Amino acid sequence: MSKFYPLTVAKVKHETRDAIAVTFDVPEQLKEAFAYQQGQHLTLRAMIDGEDVRRSYSICSGVQDDLLRVAIKRTPGGQFSTWANATLKPGATLEVMPPMGHFNVPLDSQSARHYLAFAAGSGITPILSIIKTTLLAEPKSTFTLFYGNRASSSVIFRDELTDLKDAYLQRLNLVYVMSREQQDIELFNGRITKEKCQQFLKHWIRAEDFDVAFICGPEDMMHGVSAALQEAGMPKERIRIELFASSIPKHERKPRPVEAGANHQTEVTVIMDGSHVSFTMDKEKESILDAGLRAGIDMRYSCKGGVCSTCRCKVLEGEVEMDVNYALEDYEVRRGFVLSCQSFPIADKVVVDFDVAE
Repeated sequence: MSKFYPLTVAKVKHETRDAIAVTFDVPEQLKEAFAYQQGQHLTLRAMIDGEDVRRSYSICSGVQDDLLRVAIKRTPGGQFSTWANATLKPGATLEVMPPMGHFNVPLDSQSARHYLAFAAGSGITPILSIIKTTLLAEPKSTFTLFYGNRASSSVIFRDELTDLKDAYLQRLNLVYVMSREQQDIELFNGRITKEKCQQFLKHWIRAEDFDVAFICGPEDMMHGVSAALQEAGMPKERIRIELFASSIPKHERKPRPVEAGANHQTEVTVIMDGSHVSFTMDKEKESILDAGLRAGIDMRYSCKGGVCSTCRCKVLEGEVEMDVNYALEDYEVRRGFVLSCQSFPIADKVVVDFDVAE
């Protein structure tokens, strides 16, 4: 899972002025490695101005499409996204890690479920994959999507969403929310916030009508919508969230003081791709990921912000303190999973396993 593979770019389509959809050509011998579930993401790697740059982008194609495609929206100051939008062309080669992520629920062709989704901007990317896959896989299920943008011109995948609506007239309810473009229904003007979601729940939908909710977008929108849904009676475990690294605030670790006379160093063993590698690091000074990279280990990572879950591993021995976590579910943390980019050892010996899937 930690290995990158060179994939050729088959197609680059400009969806909006600052967003492209990139389709990869997956050779037959890699079809199994790059089989994906709806809502998962890819970690892309490129040398940009002599620097090894990695970023995670959500897959936007449905599982049944037999197509590997991601959307890359240019963000202010975004090194990878700016480079990709400016230079990627068909025939280019990118290093790509196999699909990862848990932003989905198991599907059943016999289910008749009602799904709800809130997306803002490029947050539509994994949601589109989930909608396309679900409506085909569960013929009795329905989907309601609230999609927030500044204006019509900034709506990513607008044509595809229109085609989906035409194909599933009775099963897909599509609501656009615009912050800088006036719409006829006042309820659908503004940004998607907790208060806006409360208005939707009062005037347009009922929380009790839905089985699962998906939320993807900026951090404040995500937490606001989740809070509104929970206050309306939807259990937290039925709300799935996916946050993008570009939308989180910067976090600075405040090291805990190490007691005088205590051991300041930790022996860390990393299990990855069947191999065991050990190194020694100082407590509290850097994360397990950064220390491993400094020790020369090709550790698996992307965002380094606790968002993408690319560096997810399981603590088999010892104890670590995780600074921030936007990627792991509560049940994963209870089972011992951590994000190595946010994990600081507090025991004298720590063993982490990157090969454990569940």
